[in-house]
Amino acid sequence: MIRKAVFAGGCFWGMEELFRARPGVIDTECGYAGGENENPTYENHPGHAEVLQIEYDTETASFRDLLDFFFCIHDPTTLNRQGNDKGTAYRSAIFFVSAEEREEAESFIELVNASARWPASVATSLEPLETFYPAEDYHQDYLEKQPNGYTCHFVRFESYLS
Repeated sequence: MIRKAVFAGGCFWGMEELFRARPGVIDTECGYAGGENENPTYENHPGHAEVLQIEYDTETASFRDLLDFFFCIHDPTTLNRQGNDKGTAYRSAIFFVSAEEREEAESFIELVNASARWPASVATSLEPLETFYPAEDYHQDYLEKQPNGYTCHFVRFESYLS
């Protein structure tokens, strides 16, 4: 079955570059979610987070697998910040589409906190996905187009599931 997940963990470029290579990931798309206006743009997205929409095959990857990788590639303990990027657009968030996804995300946050890998508790918010708005074309596949472009994403830890 093909499903979609939407995560915010700072600048969408870096997450996209790392997620695109994951087993089971079919497609990625940078965008915006969780804000105040319709049809947000990079210049006008009040309240929206920069997000990554991930299309994946559940035969190869589960939502839990995606959560695991998400929590390994960004700092989920910083409120409204990743690297040099500051503000609510760069918050850590999981945009869920069902009660099942919300419960799985809550459970995973408990796992991350219990791991004591971070010096502080997880600040990742859980937000219902109302609408995903695709980002502008120049943001899509950005680090493939600009291989030396800025990113604050890297694999910080191995799996929480091992």
